[in-house]
Amino acid sequence: MNEHLDALSPAPVWRHFRTLCNTPRPSGHEAELVAKLEAWADELGLAHDRDAFGNLRIKKPAAKGCEDAPGVILQGHLDMVAQANAESPHDFTRDSISTYVHDGWLHAEGTTLGADNGLGVAAALALLESTEVAHGPLEALFTLEEETSMGGALSLDEGWLEGSLLLNLDSEARGEAYIGCAGGSDAVVDARLPQTPVEAHERCLDIAVTGLAGGHSGLDIHRPLGNANRLLARVLRLLEFADARLVSYQGGTLRNAIPREAFARVALPADEIDAVTAKVQTLEATLRGELAPADSDFALSVKPVAAADAPDEALNLDASAMLVAALHAAPCGVERMSAEVKGVVDTSNNLGVVQLEDGRAHLCALVRSLHDSAVTAMVDRFRALFELIGARVKAEHGYPGWVPNAQSPLLATFIDCHQARLGREPAVKVIHAGLECGILGSKYPALDMISFGPTILGAHSPDERVDIDSVEEFWTLLKALVETLGRQAAE
Repeated sequence: MNEHLDALSPAPVWRHFRTLCNTPRPSGHEAELVAKLEAWADELGLAHDRDAFGNLRIKKPAAKGCEDAPGVILQGHLDMVAQANAESPHDFTRDSISTYVHDGWLHAEGTTLGADNGLGVAAALALLESTEVAHGPLEALFTLEEETSMGGALSLDEGWLEGSLLLNLDSEARGEAYIGCAGGSDAVVDARLPQTPVEAHERCLDIAVTGLAGGHSGLDIHRPLGNANRLLARVLRLLEFADARLVSYQGGTLRNAIPREAFARVALPADEIDAVTAKVQTLEATLRGELAPADSDFALSVKPVAAADAPDEALNLDASAMLVAALHAAPCGVERMSAEVKGVVDTSNNLGVVQLEDGRAHLCALVRSLHDSAVTAMVDRFRALFELIGARVKAEHGYPGWVPNAQSPLLATFIDCHQARLGREPAVKVIHAGLECGILGSKYPALDMISFGPTILGAHSPDERVDIDSVEEFWTLLKALVETLGRQAAE
């Protein structure tokens, strides 16, 4: 499958990316890919091992004459975000990613592409097998479960890695080098809310928010994109005049993807259905005006539920009103822009996953900030708000930010290579996303690190795509940088 990738350049990178596309690898299901990579390393005679969590390391000795060069760690994560369009039957645990080329970009058929971070992994593999690059000692570190919890990096064994320089290959813009990133934490809310029977005079409606573009909850959080959970809470708040009671709710699937769809079922007096339908239709027109043009496919629909499918219970009126009010008031989007780095988001939050079933409510929001203290404060805001409705709130999967070092010798070498090979200096930036560098730096504080990669747009959504020309540039730059680092020591 994906044979057309073999015709793209650089061939070694795309050949490995084809393997990744053909191997299911959502977070928590990387075992098949790890086994393939271990077998591949054995064929090349490359040493490999795994730490207690299962993170994979493949090592390659220095080229002749570069034995005294500092060790370079090529780092990326093996898992990918599993997002598909509503009509897609794709099973990320069993099916390959089907790709196609359009106008110089590589896309996937109705799903995420996995270029994040598959192309970084593919480039590292291509470098490990290359016989043309003079290099010092190489280690390729491939972590697990980055997209769901940063679990691989958080559990990485200390004292395991040997190199002193780390190239994180998980950035998504050509011509840029990243030297810092946001830290983050999940704010997890759980509640058991009281229900009462659906009465004879009540009927049920299904309300759906669909057609939003979605996106990466860090890289795209500043863009004028609709959040389906935020919008549906607004709709439900509007319906309180009709004594609408929540029966169920499902919005978003990943806390690090801006949710594209959200669905709710409500019970309400039958004589209010016409008024509610009219209110929803009016609100749809209002929201279309607010969301255009970024979310031009937005749709808000309302549909009666057949009597045979009607539920037995719904939240009681007070519990429903409190949950809707809390969702409507919850922090969402950009909280603050950075005072230190112009144009960079300092603190944000994504209402990623909201669920209600059988009276059990669950919310998972991903908080990000360049300041760890601001992450703690934002999680506490969730605690203060949702404890008012009797919910339990906790912080999970916290990870530190990556403090920038503008005086990094590795950065200086990268800038020189970028200028020499591409004729221009890179933009040096801090990213509002959770690169693993912050975690790795906390475990290996002596590491000198930078992050760079090809241009990937729409990450964490089925609109994910990669600029094919930028992959060639990325590969050229990676080879030049590793060779320069190897030869610097030899000289």
